Amino acid sequence: MSLALARKYRPRNFATVAVQSHVANTLKGAIARGRVAHGYLLCGPRGTGKTTLARVLAMALNCERRGEPALQGEPCGQCASCQRIWSGAASLDVVEIDAASNGGVADARDLRERAMYAPSGDDRYKVYIVDEAHMLSRDAWNALLKVLEEPPPRVVFVFATTESQKVLGTVVSRLQRFDLKRIGATEIRERLAAVLTEEGVRFEDEALGMIARAADGGLRDALSLTDQVLSLGETAEVTADRVTVALGLVPDDEYVALLDLILERRAGDIFAAVQRQADAGVDFVLLLAGLGRTLRALLAMSMGGALPDMSERLRAALQARTGRVSAGDLVRMLHALLEIEPMYRKSGQPQLLLETLLVRFALLDRTVELEEVLKGFGAGGGDDPPPRRVAHDARVASAYAMPPSPPPVVAPALAPAPAFVPPAPSPTATQHAAAAAAAQQEAAQRAPATAARRGQGGAPTVEQVKAAWPQVTAAVRSSGRGMVAEALQRLVPVAVSADGMVTLSHAAGDDTFAMPVERARADVLAALQANLPGVHGFTLQPTAPVAPAGAPATRATSKRLTAHDVQQQRTEQIAAKDPLLEAAVKALDLELLD
Repeated sequence: MSLALARKYRPRNFATVAVQSHVANTLKGAIARGRVAHGYLLCGPRGTGKTTLARVLAMALNCERRGEPALQGEPCGQCASCQRIWSGAASLDVVEIDAASNGGVADARDLRERAMYAPSGDDRYKVYIVDEAHMLSRDAWNALLKVLEEPPPRVVFVFATTESQKVLGTVVSRLQRFDLKRIGATEIRERLAAVLTEEGVRFEDEALGMIARAADGGLRDALSLTDQVLSLGETAEVTADRVTVALGLVPDDEYVALLDLILERRAGDIFAAVQRQADAGVDFVLLLAGLGRTLRALLAMSMGGALPDMSERLRAALQARTGRVSAGDLVRMLHALLEIEPMYRKSGQPQLLLETLLVRFALLDRTVELEEVLKGFGAGGGDDPPPRRVAHDARVASAYAMPPSPPPVVAPALAPAPAFVPPAPSPTATQHAAAAAAAQQEAAQRAPATAARRGQGGAPTVEQVKAAWPQVTAAVRSSGRGMVAEALQRLVPVAVSADGMVTLSHAAGDDTFAMPVERARADVLAALQANLPGVHGFTLQPTAPVAPAGAPATRATSKRLTAHDVQQQRTEQIAAKDPLLEAAVKALDLELLD
């Protein structure tokens, strides 16, 4: 019976343990200097060398040539003790325990009793290797606390686990903890090349890269997969085609074909492509993961970042498609892929989920066009609040505001009239009165300058202000205040004073568009003066509703504005800027979502 590559090429000393030099050098130095601890906790992913390091430590502690200066803490690997421990044969001084099947409190008590027996020789150590240590129960850990804190002389415990968070903190504090690293694809390829060269097997570099990526950071997994590939076919060789068939991988060409369907917006062809993968028996989970890696590689390539490990053929294909998709689109695709992944593993219709996801990717261009329109509409800057928040907050506040108090009722002449107390002015009226007073004071201070300008041509007329109003709003928009410009278009110039004060009118009881203009007074005034030299300032004035003659006084009412009304108004405003978009909104009954 042949020996598996993972067992045949298991390291025999610290120097040959791949990647984990920070652990190997520490353990070797502890042995060489006589500073061996009584307990170690080795944590890390599967197949990274935890059990191997534990066995090499046990070999070095019980090596018959231990102490020779030439070894410097390494086991010789040739003596009978080293051979017996490395092969996993029975040894009186090295005991390996699988906590997955021996994790109860009774097993822990038995281990504690056995640890009281001395090693077989005065120069030997008794080493207990507990694999899958996270499977020990809480009571089992508690039963070992005392012996882990004060073990007998020359007794060493080594715990190996892939889930260190399950080990009790009271146990970790009694041990020396080492965290093993994942083994990179480059190191795995190098080790596989050395092993296959030793075995005399022909291999392709691309095939080794595929095995390294499938191993997912575990060298033992990589060697096991290599054994699986060597079992396929009549000749012993490792090729890319053989790796694809043996491991059930999806070829890189299939990912490129799916990417072309997305980039070329061929949404209708996606169903046939996915069905072809289903007929080939492809695992859709692996297909989804491979698509995510492909999109990630394309994103890194388009942004000039470090490229992940991939085949040269896939690298060339992605390089040719870098300029055909933006980084923002790739981020949206990856985000959608991450959102669907949790439900994908539980779904009873994974093919439908995958097809829907790819169709969304292929139709992503329509979302981008609408975003460009929204970006042009809301290109606000500075401290101007977001358009949606201003429109929503102001309109809702107006809708839910208490209606103004009715006018006082005058009693008949026969009864004495009660003393009339005027109602307190509303906050909006107070603000407008203060603004008007400030404007009058500012006009009085600038009277000399106004007289001088009057000699040069005077203030413009209302008709001139209305004619220049599109240029004023365009100037405000070009200064980066897009929302202010939109609000300014809703205000109407109604009067111009002799000293150049423009009065802008808005609907009574609704200061939705007056508020942003008031906050951006400096920018609006600069735009007015740039297009109308005779303008000195502006004021905001609500337009009072005109009641019919002889009509009785009625209580003011306000319409409650709903979210649908706000959404419809925004859609109409955006559509009015582009005739093509307006036609599409009317024909397709489009609705603005965000």
